Amino acid sequence: MSDPRMRSAAGERKDRAADPAPPAPPRPMGHFGGHHRGGPAAKPKSFTGTLRRLWGWLGPERGRLALALLAVMGSSVLALAAPYGVGVAVDAIGAETGVDADLLRIMIVVLAAAYLTDALLHLAQGRLSAAISQRVVRRLRAALFGKLQKLPLAYFDARQHGELMSRLANDIDNVSSSLSQPAIQFMSGAVALIGSLAMMLFISPLLTLASLVTVPLVYGLVRSITRRTRVLFREQQAALGRLNAHVEETITGLRTVRAYGREERAVAEFDELNGDLYDTGLRAQILSGFLMPMLNVIGNLGFTVVAVAGGVLAIRGDITVGAIAAFMTYSRQFVRPLNDMANLFNMIQSGVAGAERAFEVLDEREEPPDPPGAVPLEHPRGHVVFENVRFSYRPDVPALRDVSFSVPAGATVALVGRTGAGKTTIVNLLTRFYDVTEGRILIDGRDIREYTRDSLRRCFGVVLQDTYLFAGTIRENIKYGRPDATDEEMEEAARLAGADRFIRRLPKGYDTVLTENGGNLSHGERQLLAIARVMLTRPSILILDEATSSVDTRTERQIQRALLNLMKGRTSFVIAHRLNTIREADEILVIEDGTVVERGKHEELLRRGGYYSRMYGAQTG
Repeated sequence: MSDPRMRSAAGERKDRAADPAPPAPPRPMGHFGGHHRGGPAAKPKSFTGTLRRLWGWLGPERGRLALALLAVMGSSVLALAAPYGVGVAVDAIGAETGVDADLLRIMIVVLAAAYLTDALLHLAQGRLSAAISQRVVRRLRAALFGKLQKLPLAYFDARQHGELMSRLANDIDNVSSSLSQPAIQFMSGAVALIGSLAMMLFISPLLTLASLVTVPLVYGLVRSITRRTRVLFREQQAALGRLNAHVEETITGLRTVRAYGREERAVAEFDELNGDLYDTGLRAQILSGFLMPMLNVIGNLGFTVVAVAGGVLAIRGDITVGAIAAFMTYSRQFVRPLNDMANLFNMIQSGVAGAERAFEVLDEREEPPDPPGAVPLEHPRGHVVFENVRFSYRPDVPALRDVSFSVPAGATVALVGRTGAGKTTIVNLLTRFYDVTEGRILIDGRDIREYTRDSLRRCFGVVLQDTYLFAGTIRENIKYGRPDATDEEMEEAARLAGADRFIRRLPKGYDTVLTENGGNLSHGERQLLAIARVMLTRPSILILDEATSSVDTRTERQIQRALLNLMKGRTSFVIAHRLNTIREADEILVIEDGTVVERGKHEELLRRGGYYSRMYGAQTG
């Protein structure tokens, strides 16, 4: 079956909202006929809540995290023991009885072994952290992409596709960068911080008290800066999303851009969005980069205080030179984790901003699940009934009002009317891309909401005016809705659609690789492939949205003959603007302002001299 969701990605997108989150889109053109975008911006979630939720994604990696933590603790213990060994070695050189050579040799061997082991443990924790972060990001990206498959199409109508792509790519990459080293370094820093403080207290409580003078300064500086950078990093990600959305739509609609001579305007819009990203990114990076130099100043200040205090204590004979040397090293180790964690916090904020935007998508409401007791639609006959159907995209703007009609199995009904009258809305409701507000729709005597959604949609075959082809071979595109079809069945469908002839003229025939959306084929050829794709699925109900509007007259006649054969015995809904293509329809429904204003056969409606007759006269007169 041709996937009803395959729509043209091109369109004139005007709003640039980075994080729209619409409760309901305001009367879009529909999933078969156009796009709509818009909606209010989503409110940011809490930093701690997002961080806690991101930490939850590390649950399946508890084993690797435990190993990484053991490596961190081992490395930290060695790092804490080494300065004490250096102090012992210094005192061995300056012993009152002369150099204690034996002790000195022992300490050199011990320190060499400690440094070598520390290096190996650092290598192990680096490999473990990289594996953990990439596995988590892989699962998160898969969950995000899977979520996109479950969201209602109204969600995509209300957002720029490039902005969603930015969440799947750039934002997830930021999450990866915040998970790889920062988590391990935070654990390492915490162990080093506590261990260094303990050793400093063991060596000299007075010097420890002097070294702690700088801690309130560090805390105040970090809190002040990170509070501002948190907002800036989120704005940076939003600006990047807007830029990606503009790039995606410009490339997709490049022919339209050039046809209307809008290249300079497109470049100007890009420069504006790029400038916004530059300004936001510059402010975020400058402010976060300001942190480390100031922390170094505070650290050097504390080091000076410790050195002066240590000198005074040494002169008084309260501490040895070796102990001062060890304490100075521990003092450095105590301050360095504070500096490192403050710097890492900026990196984590960028990752949390990306995670927050990803979680916003994961938190979106999916299509309602099938109700308990839903049954599969098997062997549908195609008898369709609309009973007093009302529907609104927005509560204050009705799209359909008391629409009732019955289509017997195997009949062809044509939907005509001006653009926006409600034709596409009818087929959107029929395929359950939306659910009715009031009334009900029945297929074979049962409300379509009582069928499983998947089985319901599988009974439809859809050919759009603006079809979509995927990057891949022609063979893969025709078999898209029925991948288990044989090559003979596929080629027969192509012949019925009139596509076989031009396919065989291509250098590789059915194995010709198409670019995105079949950009290396003409519009008419793409339409023929889409019709072949539907023919191969043998659907019970057809939806044809101006299926022959993009081909020449001769090809149109050929396709019309093929479609007539395909439509025999199948219920068919034909959305048509060229009224001469629906003369043979069993019934024509004239839709105006969300209601059926006329119905009947072609000749009957012409004799009435009403709305349809005037439309037909305007096209043929």
